[in-house]
Amino acid sequence: MSAAPGAERRTLAPFGRRALVVAGRRELGAYVVLAVDDPDGPAPRPGQFFMLAAVDRWGGGADERPFLPRAFSVLRASEGRLEFMLEDVGPGTERLCALAPGEELWVMGPLGLGFAPPDDGRRALLCGGGVGTAPLAIWQDELLAAGRPAAALLGFRDAAHAEGAALLRNPRVATDDGSAGHHGLVTDLLVEELDADAHASVYACGPPPMLEAVRALCAERGVPAQLALEAGMACGFGACFGCVVPTRDGGYVRLCVDGPVVDAERLAEVPWH
Repeated sequence: MSAAPGAERRTLAPFGRRALVVAGRRELGAYVVLAVDDPDGPAPRPGQFFMLAAVDRWGGGADERPFLPRAFSVLRASEGRLEFMLEDVGPGTERLCALAPGEELWVMGPLGLGFAPPDDGRRALLCGGGVGTAPLAIWQDELLAAGRPAAALLGFRDAAHAEGAALLRNPRVATDDGSAGHHGLVTDLLVEELDADAHASVYACGPPPMLEAVRALCAERGVPAQLALEAGMACGFGACFGCVVPTRDGGYVRLCVDGPVVDAERLAEVPWH
């Protein structure tokens, strides 16, 4: 019996959520990196995500928010420990960023479809924006372990956010305000890389406008790309249809089960308006 399509890109999650203990917390510029012990959980594939919620004081804030878990790509996973990269941008992330070692976190996952290795001897080229740095870190680790080092191009708002680039090896950095690295967009760096050598496979994660720019650029040059898309997710396992994205053939994909990593050629565009 043959394996289901994409099986090599997916680790199946245990049934239900589990309470894990926060083992470490560190600040990296504008970001918080949380480490949680998960000794009995399966190893996630790079690009997969988890649904997270604090065990205590979740749903007790203004207007009873937050009341749904939040989806986060895994930053790193090794020896029974998971790491996540967070930014305080709302009631859910505010509570998660405030977690301290010893507190508990509800975790469900790993979920979704991860990255696939490049074909035809192509080099892997990683392109991230903001917290989209996270899944590229674990992917760079795996590629390097397989003897396929991958260049990393990372874009951030400013120098405080650009400190997140330290999570990857030897990154090239761009910032919107020019306070660190190249003054401009991360796609400027991508153009330079593809001009120098277009025999690449691009792996990208970041805000939708950035991903659309990456998709269009790669489509124009005939460069294969895999995009880890962002979407609001209420359940994480395909029941609510809150994370659907239209495809080129007129159908839809649910990012929580058919993504979040999607081959760019399946999309006419990355929706972001």
